[in-house]
Amino acid sequence: MQLVKTIAALEAALASARAEGRQVGLVPTMGALHEGHASLVRRSVEENDLTVVSVFVNPTQFNDPKDLDTYPRTPEADARLLESFGADIMFAPTPEEVYPEPDTRIFSYPPVTEVMEGPRRPGHFNGVCQVVSKLFMFVRPQRAYFGEKDFQQIAVIRAMEADLKQGVQIVSCPIVRENDGLALSSRNALLTADERELAVNISRILFYSVAYASSHTVKETHATVVAALNALEGLEVEYFEIVDAHTLQAVKDWDDAEEVQGCITVYCGHRPVRLIDNVKYK
Repeated sequence: MQLVKTIAALEAALASARAEGRQVGLVPTMGALHEGHASLVRRSVEENDLTVVSVFVNPTQFNDPKDLDTYPRTPEADARLLESFGADIMFAPTPEEVYPEPDTRIFSYPPVTEVMEGPRRPGHFNGVCQVVSKLFMFVRPQRAYFGEKDFQQIAVIRAMEADLKQGVQIVSCPIVRENDGLALSSRNALLTADERELAVNISRILFYSVAYASSHTVKETHATVVAALNALEGLEVEYFEIVDAHTLQAVKDWDDAEEVQGCITVYCGHRPVRLIDNVKYK
């Protein structure tokens, strides 16, 4: 595996593959890699001739400077893991390399950018689009792989690709979970042992709600999930939305959309750590 830190070095590393018309897959990450990332990398390796994994904590998508400062960074461990996953290139640029000048581009894709994370993390999706569009320009992949834990992010990136037409197929991959159901996340590394035990209730209650929903209304299901989680000391629901899986607009009835997803964000612990998860209702 090659480790490259500049756009010029990335171009050089990809030159022969492009000249030969080889298929390139991209897995954008912010590092602190885990088995969830591994599933994306392995799928890219299976479906492409060459796989590039970017490891870059993107400053423009953090609306909270403390969140940026505390985001876990493990570059040496990431490099070892990526080699074991079968990646061909690890692209680990500095912020100055990605943003030699301030990126003033504005991305807005209503309605998907205006719900859930949108109003609660102002500028977040704009920053995501800034960095992902740049990575698409640098790598020029045929396919890019994203985990469904970030359900809204995938919808935003699909909207961005439809707008910019960079020629990249957006591939969504299922959530990878611990044996007890907790969705894998780099932020899990910030949890204490007690908080980790508490956090599993997020997925446990979401899974329960799927069965509950079969005989209860959307409103009842929503209320039950929020009440059950908020009743646990150390957990606080920021939002729980039951939405059309394509438009991300809230549904009032299970028949309002062909596919319905429940998306949740919960604060865990006293610091606290912000965790997201989602579940498919239909």
